[in-house]
Amino acid sequence: MRKRREQEQFNMSFLDVICCGFGAIVLLLMIAKTTEPIAIERAEINLEGQLKNLQQQLFSLRGETAVLNRDLDAKHEQLSEEKKRIAILKSKLEQVRADYARMAAAASTEGTRRGELYLALQTLTEEMERLLGRQHQRQNSVIGGIPVDSEYIIFIIDTSGSMFNYSWERMLEELVATLQIYPQVKGIQIMNDMGDYMFPNYRGEWIPDTPGRRDIIIKRLRSWNPFSNSSPVEGIQKAVRSFYDPGKKISLYVMGDEFTGQSIETVVNTVDRLNKERRPGERMVRIHAVGFPVQFARPPHLQTTGIRFAALMRELTYRNGGTFVGLNDYRPGK
Repeated sequence: MRKRREQEQFNMSFLDVICCGFGAIVLLLMIAKTTEPIAIERAEINLEGQLKNLQQQLFSLRGETAVLNRDLDAKHEQLSEEKKRIAILKSKLEQVRADYARMAAAASTEGTRRGELYLALQTLTEEMERLLGRQHQRQNSVIGGIPVDSEYIIFIIDTSGSMFNYSWERMLEELVATLQIYPQVKGIQIMNDMGDYMFPNYRGEWIPDTPGRRDIIIKRLRSWNPFSNSSPVEGIQKAVRSFYDPGKKISLYVMGDEFTGQSIETVVNTVDRLNKERRPGERMVRIHAVGFPVQFARPPHLQTTGIRFAALMRELTYRNGGTFVGLNDYRPGK
């Protein structure tokens, strides 16, 4: 009996263990099935939130990329324009250097000989005899190196800011000296480098030369400041076209400090076509020039327009029977 009882207790214990094991498994399955959908749902929510954040970041990056691309395109266009401008400026600079070198070389080889010849030919002309008489002995036969030779004179004056603000008093001194060397002429005219008349009521006409009229000219000049482009070609053209007369000896006096035009050669050729030779060695009008060194008071890299004016006037006066005088100071009394 004892042995059977022990065997039944063993069987019951084994069944208890088995039942407990199955119960634990069932309980684990129930717990796993209960919590799995919640974990999956939470995971899906987290992934959707991350996806939205990433999409927002992507849209933001795309917007910033579009803005940056537009800015980059604008910078490329600006850079391209700047490169074009630099190329144009370099081309103009090379042209200026070439013009200056050519004219300087030509002037250095022939300018001195021809200048002396012109001075000799101009010291006593028929016009000077009529003005001063054969017996008259002048104490000063030149005006700053420019000989007197005509009965009609036209002043073409640069009225730009650099001239008016820095060299106007010196310009008045030179103009007064020019007028004083002529006892009397038959006609005077004043215009600026754009061809604008100082006295519009004398447009296309000669101003009578009287002491009173000369005083009025000087007084008016002290405050006369019309617009100027610092290029004498317009004034020269208007003077020749408006006042040339085959029966008159006319001299132009160009007074300025810089040339801002594009091409010296173009101006020279234009004046050549307009101011033609009446006979060998004699043009329709004579062109003199006085250069005021305003630009040479500036740093060397800003003196280009002053150098170009000197080169232009030297060539123009050389070709048109005149003389170019470059002053050594732009201030009055110097």
